[in-house]
Amino acid sequence: MLIERVNEFARLRRDLHECAHQRKGHVALVTGPVGSGKTQVLETFHRGAVATGARVLTAAGSRAEQGLPFGVLGQLLHGARLAGSDTTRAEKLMREAADVVPAAEAGWEAADELPAEGALWAPLSREVFATLLELVDPGPLVLVVDDLHHADATSLHSLLYVTRRLQHVPVMVLLSEALTSRPANPLFHAELRSRPRLTQVALPPLTADLVARALPARAGGPQGAAGGEALEEARRLVGTTGGSPLLVQALLAEEGREGEGGGSAPEPRAGDAFGQAVLHSLYRHEPEARKVAQALAVLDRSASPELVGQLLGMPPGSVASALRVLHSSGLVDTDRLRHPRILQSVLADTPAEVRQRLHERAARALHEHGAASSVVAGHLVASGWTGEEWVAPVLRDAAEQSLAAGRPDLSVAYLRLGRGAGADEGRRGALATMLVGARWQVNPLAADRDLDMLVQSAGADEDPAPAPVSAVPYLLWQGRAEEAADAVAPGREARTAAPGRAAPKAGGAAGAVDGRLQAMRLLVSLSHPDFLVSVRESRDRWSRAATAPHSVSPLLQAVSVLGSALLPTEGVDSAAAAEQFLQRHHLDRGNRGLLVAPLLALLYGGRAGRVVVWSDTLLGRPEARHTPVWRGVVQSIRAEAALRLGDLAEAEQGARAALEGLPVPAWGVVVGGPLGTLISCATETGRHAEAERWLAEPVPERMFRTPIGAHYLVARGSHHLAMGRRQAASSDFQRCGAMMRGWNLEASGLVPWRLELARVQMELGERTLAAQLLRDQLHVSQGLDERTRGRALRLLASTAAPDHRRKLLSKAVELFQSCGDRQGLARALADIDQVMRQSGETGHARRFLFRADEAAQGADTASWVRQAQEWQVGQGGQGGQGEAQAGEGGDRDDVLSEAELRVAVLAARGRTNRQISDALFITVSTVEQHLTRTYRKLNVRQRTDLPSWLLAVDGDQPRKVQEKVS
Repeated sequence: MLIERVNEFARLRRDLHECAHQRKGHVALVTGPVGSGKTQVLETFHRGAVATGARVLTAAGSRAEQGLPFGVLGQLLHGARLAGSDTTRAEKLMREAADVVPAAEAGWEAADELPAEGALWAPLSREVFATLLELVDPGPLVLVVDDLHHADATSLHSLLYVTRRLQHVPVMVLLSEALTSRPANPLFHAELRSRPRLTQVALPPLTADLVARALPARAGGPQGAAGGEALEEARRLVGTTGGSPLLVQALLAEEGREGEGGGSAPEPRAGDAFGQAVLHSLYRHEPEARKVAQALAVLDRSASPELVGQLLGMPPGSVASALRVLHSSGLVDTDRLRHPRILQSVLADTPAEVRQRLHERAARALHEHGAASSVVAGHLVASGWTGEEWVAPVLRDAAEQSLAAGRPDLSVAYLRLGRGAGADEGRRGALATMLVGARWQVNPLAADRDLDMLVQSAGADEDPAPAPVSAVPYLLWQGRAEEAADAVAPGREARTAAPGRAAPKAGGAAGAVDGRLQAMRLLVSLSHPDFLVSVRESRDRWSRAATAPHSVSPLLQAVSVLGSALLPTEGVDSAAAAEQFLQRHHLDRGNRGLLVAPLLALLYGGRAGRVVVWSDTLLGRPEARHTPVWRGVVQSIRAEAALRLGDLAEAEQGARAALEGLPVPAWGVVVGGPLGTLISCATETGRHAEAERWLAEPVPERMFRTPIGAHYLVARGSHHLAMGRRQAASSDFQRCGAMMRGWNLEASGLVPWRLELARVQMELGERTLAAQLLRDQLHVSQGLDERTRGRALRLLASTAAPDHRRKLLSKAVELFQSCGDRQGLARALADIDQVMRQSGETGHARRFLFRADEAAQGADTASWVRQAQEWQVGQGGQGGQGEAQAGEGGDRDDVLSEAELRVAVLAARGRTNRQISDALFITVSTVEQHLTRTYRKLNVRQRTDLPSWLLAVDGDQPRKVQEKVS
């Protein structure tokens, strides 16, 4: 028994007590919505009454037996017979009366006329009353009738006869009745409520406070004031159920089963038991209420009684009454179903043909009421109905809105139905074009057939004819560069309009179309650089669009930004232009595809850190969940950026996520992006078998006509080199170089192939040739990013004389710190450690190895860090923990304190004593004292003699370095 029904139960017990002691009859009517606990109250009262010595006879009304004369009365007489009363005569009279009551007149209005038949009715009523009186002594008699609203009219007439004669007999009549949309048995209630000894008990919905007070008892604790957690849980329960005890108990039962394994109770959620409780409640309502619930489930939105009535062919007043009843039972909140699980349960129980018919009516009604196209289209798709002219335009508008909102999956459903909606040929062509784009965003493999049909339809009037411009990105994705180039060839401007639409002739629309055509031409050339010749000839025209404050075509500006990164132009900062474009358009609806180009521009411009930041922002947008292709491309770009920052774990995770969201065959020629990143990650961490597995994934040959193919070749060649296959590595790197030279594409941020080929030459002992390749890389006139310069300087240092080697490495350290490449920084620091040890500076070299560990920390620390530590031990020095332990037992005069290290770092960077004093908030005298001790410990005479390794120390975090050093 829930705690909140205790008060109602106490009132009924008080009535029974008065009935027994005052020897006067009493009538009690318990009312409440379906599922409010009326039956539970009656059963609990029954047990309590029997315990006090009362005799209890029970009966229950049923919708199925509502037309059966004397159905409820027969149940009471059956109970009396079992209790020892002689019911023979009463039952005989009842059967005779039932034979003369016409079935068609079983309603209350007919029963109201039954006393006029006199000869049979009066004896029956007297005999029934006499039979019941036999059970009064020694205690009172209680007649319990549940679900009074379903009782037959003849039994109700007999019950009224009994209630009229309770003035001096200890008989209590306890009735329960549910709220209904129409008053049940109004004449019966009119007379019943005129009884002087009548108690009415209404069962309201449960409140959060009362539910919370019951929750501790469920968990085995004492009942009492609710705590904060219990009250919060109770609020969730009441919010889901509307306070219906039936639904609350279903949720509590589910939670109890889920919590049987131990631990804290999970948050309440609606499951199968809850759904069964919903249907149990729904089927105890009138059929009209169930129909209204089905209509609300189909609409799945706030709906007026007029709209629901239009779907069901019911008067709005009847709908409003049904809504009130459903609201009282917790199923409806104002004008819609309260919880998604309630909606799912109702829909699942609605026959398919009924759902389809309701969806069709909903589409018609909502269109008439001016609802949004997307809402109407959802019902059209659910019904499959396309029978009127307005359907096709509505489906097209809904598809456009869904694409802009990042829901291509919905657009596909709308467009598939729209193609068969009786539109004209031109409109069907436009819908087919949109369908290709929508399907491609979900899964490029699903769009292949539609793309081929689109290309074939473009050549239907003239043979041969180019594919429409709208198909260019999808053709490029598949590597069909010639078809894409033909679609944007000069003289094809008229083809930029969608099928069925005239090409714009002048004004802003014409400018937009021209910008779109230019953008597509540039996209063809950048993705397949075989076509770069014409783009270079018109560089001034499109490069200005990259930095224009307001562009006629955002598409042209986005692709121009990427073009400026791959084909560097004087006066154009591609990274700044990419940042500006992303800031301006990253929140635009429908512009997700445009954002890929500036992301790549940042990546190729050496701004990998900014790529990670922007990628996280874009992937956090809600629509990213519904656009697998766009999400996968951004994840792949972010993974490559993380790789360039030396974060191998993040790089691998991102590339894996990209391939999990979209299968390898669906990636087309772009598959080399995530695959190349995964191959590089596995190679860097020494997992060569895994790299071989990724290399075994088939890639299209057309990929090697794209810059992504060059990226893949570098990753494959690096793996060959790590495995000792120098000739295979050299072949891949030379092929990559031949591609880049053939394209005349020297953006080092794209693929610095000379660095990789130099590594092979050094492996082969050709250091002179390697040095020449590295110097050529450093002398690239434009587009040389900091990471590539740092890598080139580090490799060049290995070919230089010892005195020049440290300067090159120090510069490389600065560059790696500036661009954020942790792995490159760690490599350079490890190299400085080796150089210093070779020159005999073992007392200070250890700091660089510790700094390298700091830069490359994590589970995926590359194998070359471990090799550096092994080299250190092999040279007779003590590394890591061993060297620290040696220092603990020996002389510590050469170890700088934290304060000395801070001062020394700033001094090595060229700060004056006054500047150091201001930066560290200490006096100039203190600075001078720290420097004096530093000079003595480092065995130098003046500031300019401070060792260059101090430049590698992070001045903001010297504590970590010093802790490891000391």
